[in-house]
Amino acid sequence: MTTPGQGFEPAGGDGPAPPEAGRAAQLRTAYEGLLQIRRLVNGPAGAAVPAPWELRLMPRAVALVLEASGFPASAQDPQGSRTRTGYRVAASGEGRVEVTWLGPPGGGAAEEEQERLTACSAALEPLGWVCLLYRGPRRRRFLEVEPPTSS
Repeated sequence: MTTPGQGFEPAGGDGPAPPEAGRAAQLRTAYEGLLQIRRLVNGPAGAAVPAPWELRLMPRAVALVLEASGFPASAQDPQGSRTRTGYRVAASGEGRVEVTWLGPPGGGAAEEEQERLTACSAALEPLGWVCLLYRGPRRRRFLEVEPPTSS
C-alpha cells in the first residue's frame, strides 16, 4: 500500500491483506522501477543481480518480486490469526530472508508448501537471488533467500 511520502509497500504476509483498488498498477510501477534501478546501478550485470538498496531491504525486495510474480501474500486479522494462504517474508539473520507458506488452520497450506515454495524459488533465482529449500520445526518447509556471492 502507498502512504503519502512513502513508496509502494509490497505485501510481506503479516498484517491485513492489502487493498485491491489500484494495487495492480502500483505493483507494476514498483516492479518496473526495481528492474530499471538494477539496470542503472549494476553495470554489465544489469537486472540479473540485486541492486544495493535490495541488499539493505531484502524482505521488501523479495516480497516485491513474489507479489509481482503473482503469488498471494498470507494475511492476518487484528488478533494475529491467518486469514489467507500465501507467502510470508521475514528477515532471518544477517543478509538472509526466510519465505514460508502459511494459511488459516486446516486450509491446506502445509500440503502445498513444497510446490509453492519451489515456485517462489523459480521466480526469485532468475533475478539473482540464491534460494535453498529446508525443512524446519514441525517438519514445515521454508525457503532461505540470500544475495548472490561475489566471486
